[in-house]
Amino acid sequence: MSNEANERHIADDPSLWWKQAVVYQVYPRSFKDTTGSGLGDIAGVAQQIPYLKRLGVDAIWLSPFYPSQLADGGYDVDDYRNVDPKLGTMDDFDHLTKTAHAAGIKIVVDIVPNHSSNQHKWFKAALAAGPGSPERDRYIFRDGKGPNGDEPPTNWIASFGGSAWTRVPDGQWYLHMFTVEQPDWNWKNPDVRADFIKTLHFWLDHGADGFRVDVAHGLAKDLDRDDLDDFKIIGGEMHCADGTHPLYDRNEVHDIYREWRKVFNEYDPPAFAVAEAWVPPEHQYRYASPEELGQVFNFEFAKKDWIRNDMHLAIEEGIAAAERSGSTSTWVMSNHDIPRHVSRYGLPQVPAAAHHQLAKDWLLRNGTSYHEDRELGTKRARAAILMELALPGSAYIYQGEELGLPEVADIPWDELEDPTAFNRVRDQIEKGRDGCRVPLPWKAGTPTFGFSPATKHEGAGVDASQAGDPCEKPHLPQPQWFADYAVDREDTDSGSMLNLYRKALGLRHEWMTADTTLTWLDCDRSSGKPDGAEGHTGGTIAFRRANGWASVTNFGAEPAELPAGDILLVSGPLTDDGRLPQDTTAWIALG
Repeated sequence: MSNEANERHIADDPSLWWKQAVVYQVYPRSFKDTTGSGLGDIAGVAQQIPYLKRLGVDAIWLSPFYPSQLADGGYDVDDYRNVDPKLGTMDDFDHLTKTAHAAGIKIVVDIVPNHSSNQHKWFKAALAAGPGSPERDRYIFRDGKGPNGDEPPTNWIASFGGSAWTRVPDGQWYLHMFTVEQPDWNWKNPDVRADFIKTLHFWLDHGADGFRVDVAHGLAKDLDRDDLDDFKIIGGEMHCADGTHPLYDRNEVHDIYREWRKVFNEYDPPAFAVAEAWVPPEHQYRYASPEELGQVFNFEFAKKDWIRNDMHLAIEEGIAAAERSGSTSTWVMSNHDIPRHVSRYGLPQVPAAAHHQLAKDWLLRNGTSYHEDRELGTKRARAAILMELALPGSAYIYQGEELGLPEVADIPWDELEDPTAFNRVRDQIEKGRDGCRVPLPWKAGTPTFGFSPATKHEGAGVDASQAGDPCEKPHLPQPQWFADYAVDREDTDSGSMLNLYRKALGLRHEWMTADTTLTWLDCDRSSGKPDGAEGHTGGTIAFRRANGWASVTNFGAEPAELPAGDILLVSGPLTDDGRLPQDTTAWIALG
């Protein structure tokens, strides 16, 4: 679809709301606890719909809330068509969808099709049925290597450490690309395909408007070959340009999503989905095509540090991939898997290729072995959100980023939940992802910063006999400095991150146009020389939208001249002579 046709399509069809939506990711267990169980719940999300409405988001994406043993934060699913009793009931979900829709907010449900939990009824049946059975064929079981079959079928290491294979009592091994509690589905099996079709219908019939698809590039697999040990399943080179990697980004995965598209199109308006597909930008377009899911996450912002040329390249690649797919791009700076960007931007900034490992080395240790400049990180995060929200396409905001929350890097080892901390041998370096999953602070000066009520209330995980008892501690510890970021404090501070987001989202709705083109301004340029203490090339990122709305971000140490026009919003104060300081973004209605 051409750019012009894409723009006309968005303007003429309100069902394509998702193409330029602001989607707020809710990690339910850490959002709002209404019962005092120490876990956020579905009722807590419904309770805070007025907050999200005032913030200005178009949709909320709910991370998994299904029955789960929490081996991987809920991504180990026991039952795909229910709510975890610790988080509420299906009635709570139905109330949430009605409350959100009444406020004009859509609901996006996280679906986990690569693997189930080992407590799923079908996996239990597979273990009981034995080798060669129809039940076992729903998962990926193989005989082992060696004289007695006591060696794993391949040399693969799972994403959270250890072998990607686990042996069962009858001698066979099953594949789990993640934790041992997350056996991989066999998507060649028709039962699996049919059951997920049933799951899509279930949530759409209960009011969901779309899906976020976990590990979307990993479903189709080919293990009937002799070269499996030659491929990596973690780290680099996790794809093949021709779509023949045994696990990732295979050509056949698109057959699955074309089947799903038929389901989406049964609804009025049609549903959509966004793929979590860690594939190169040039491979993203197929997942996002109108014949498949509709959108794919563009993680380039999340992978890059606050470096002008790297950020500029991320924008160029994201727009190019969207044009090829006939969709729009998505812009993501943080989520539940990534250290919070206020902290990332407050660390020494490094080239994109080295970012992930260095961020872990600095940020995910014990909270004392790196230098985090929070003031600088916050300044850059304010500039980044204005730059991001001015871009054509959808923006995905992770809960708490609107408060400017930094990473909680010093959670004690004995209070961690993420499997990374327990399954990888890193000499107690890699703590995992819990630092961005700490429960939100709503009210300063209360024991849990308003995350939980004052005493237990009957509801999710709490029965009537416990009502009135003291609340359980939040499932992850909140640091005392969270008080400085509490919603009630930021609400009354006109210069807070929260109020910057509110103003920016309000202006975005006012100025966003169906024309998804972007034009680089004359002042968009690299300085061509090292600029600033970290020695990176400075310069500006400056672009205009079709209706004359422009965004200018200065990465360089020297204040930048702004084009003529009316200032709509700035992420920080301008200089006395009206120029744009370093690490600052301005929105301008061009003259």
